Amino acid sequence: MQNLSWWKHAVVYQVYPRSFQDSNSDGIGDLNGIRERLDYFVELGIDALWISPIYPSPMADFGYDVADYCGIDPIFGTMTDFDRLLDEAHRRGLRVLLDFVPNHTSDQHPWFLESRSSRDNPKRDWYLWRDQPNNWQSHFGGSAWEFDNRTGQYYLHEFLKEQPDLNWRNPEVKAAMFDALRFWLRKGVDGFRVDVMWLMIKDDQFRDNPPNPAYELGMSSRARFLPVYDADRPEVHALVAEMRGVLEEFGDRVLIGEIYLPVHQLMQYYGPELRGANLPFNFQLLQCPWTADDLAGAIRDYMAHLPTGAWPNWVLGNHDKPRIASRIGPDRARAAALLLFSLPGTLTVYYGEELGLQDVPIPHDLVQDPAEKRQPGIGMGRDPERTPMPWDNSPACGFTRGTPWLPLGEVNPSLNVEQSRHDPHSMLALYRRLLQLRRAEPVLVAGALTQLSSQDGVLRFLRSDGKKRLAAVVNLAGEERSIPVEDGAIALATDLPRAGEQVHQSVVLKPAEAMVIAIHD
Repeated sequence: MQNLSWWKHAVVYQVYPRSFQDSNSDGIGDLNGIRERLDYFVELGIDALWISPIYPSPMADFGYDVADYCGIDPIFGTMTDFDRLLDEAHRRGLRVLLDFVPNHTSDQHPWFLESRSSRDNPKRDWYLWRDQPNNWQSHFGGSAWEFDNRTGQYYLHEFLKEQPDLNWRNPEVKAAMFDALRFWLRKGVDGFRVDVMWLMIKDDQFRDNPPNPAYELGMSSRARFLPVYDADRPEVHALVAEMRGVLEEFGDRVLIGEIYLPVHQLMQYYGPELRGANLPFNFQLLQCPWTADDLAGAIRDYMAHLPTGAWPNWVLGNHDKPRIASRIGPDRARAAALLLFSLPGTLTVYYGEELGLQDVPIPHDLVQDPAEKRQPGIGMGRDPERTPMPWDNSPACGFTRGTPWLPLGEVNPSLNVEQSRHDPHSMLALYRRLLQLRRAEPVLVAGALTQLSSQDGVLRFLRSDGKKRLAAVVNLAGEERSIPVEDGAIALATDLPRAGEQVHQSVVLKPAEAMVIAIHD
């Protein structure tokens, strides 16, 4: 492990800053709130924080509409607050990653204000303008083109009309954005998660996307067409390699790419000779049906496609997808946690997963997410998985002394940190044990993954490094299963009292039970 880059053995914790901790009673989380909770990450055993966007923004998409890449939005605090957070995190041995949003800016960014001021403005070509729109569709519904009355042309926005897309084919855009990266790297930021990396470059001929033969009524408007010309263009890989080069000017930093693509396309983002993203985010567990057969297939497919020398990574949840405890149920979410921590490579945990938080139904009049407001009723809303972190039993669960920007729900307050800390059977206690085991057993980080199989609803595999062998078994059947295993001892189980139990030739698992077994040599 000492020979690995820090990010290769890291567990990364995603902080959604609006919902983590409010320090000034306005109902919205902020940087000082995160700083106040740094000891929580140390206690949990986390290695790095990834903080979702904190830049100045009109908040049309809660920070993913950036108006200044080198500033802090007053909602979250000041640059002094950020510097103090970064310094105190580093003093605790915690790394800090920022979100980088390169595909688009806010329509209030000075660059776009200049670009739309006239057709001959020097920054006109910093964005994508056309006399006539093609059929490209926004991820948030409707055409991806917006007519601008002032100059009589359409500009491209893959998301909201308030989020115009940058023209990354323009070298001035590239230089300005790379300088923004350097601004934060000079401060000591340890890396970036790059938003929608696969969308950064579009077809230079602006060709129409072909119809999607699988489209059905009720799907989003974007699903009407196959994203051939406005996503995953071949030229993007050279751009990602250049971005990686910027980070390498500053030593051992990490570049993580958000990429929703099939596995064989995802792997291209490691780049030729692994000169692309260090970690193209692996969302297989996030998107896979939760059966032993499907999971075994997804894990096998991912590991088989991984280029030689590339480092794997795994994700169970994020700010755009329903929480794991809501997707598969609280009991299976415990098994999912053990599965995650038994897989090789870098792991990412979404805030609140360690408590077992569930999605919160949001009443129509309290909906905040523009994706839901624009296409109501088709499941685009992301508010349910972005609700505030419950810290204690106080009226707003210790998140704020004001009114939370989203409701906390009925179930989540009972899963609060303070109560979970004192319950050895809580999800928090399980996560702490899993993090401790992963730190104690390097084989779980870098060992080989072999003997992957699924049978009768049970997923199993072996982790080995020539010195130690650990077997992971996960019962996803709806009933008890007896599984043949080599002799050993249970190192960790979702059922706490079973830790240390000796195993001889077979082990019985209850429904949704999972365990790691240290095999005797």
